[in-house]
Amino acid sequence: MSTTSTNQWANGRVCRSGPFPRRSIEIGAIVLAFIYWWPIGLALVAWKVAGYPALSELRGLGERFREGSRPVSRFAQAFEAANSRSSGNAAFDEYRRAELDRLEAQRRALQEESRAFAAFVEELKRAKDREQFDAFMAKRRAEGGEGPRTV
Repeated sequence: MSTTSTNQWANGRVCRSGPFPRRSIEIGAIVLAFIYWWPIGLALVAWKVAGYPALSELRGLGERFREGSRPVSRFAQAFEAANSRSSGNAAFDEYRRAELDRLEAQRRALQEESRAFAAFVEELKRAKDREQFDAFMAKRRAEGGEGPRTV
């Protein structure tokens, strides 16, 4: 048995986020960027937190924001790509398309019900507010006056 350690963690060359020199260079670059011009430092921190996306991914993200649509996650993109592929079985593809259409129709119906319920709740709030205001005005009139009026 060898007396030298084969554990990579023991010799200090590897750490959880990658090789030590890379991490120290990143931290040094961020510190220097903050010292010389803070927007670059902020951009480097954001890039690091985002998981080092490639330039093409950032460009795609910018295009999605310009179009005005909601940014799509990588999972949603993969799900859409998997659903757009053919399985090779026409009957299964037809069944899958019909089920996805049915689910989409249910989603739209649920959204419409949600909007209708929100409108109903808003109407209830207005009615309650009107009732409270009318009760306040009736109580005030019953107390003998409407208070000072300026004309």
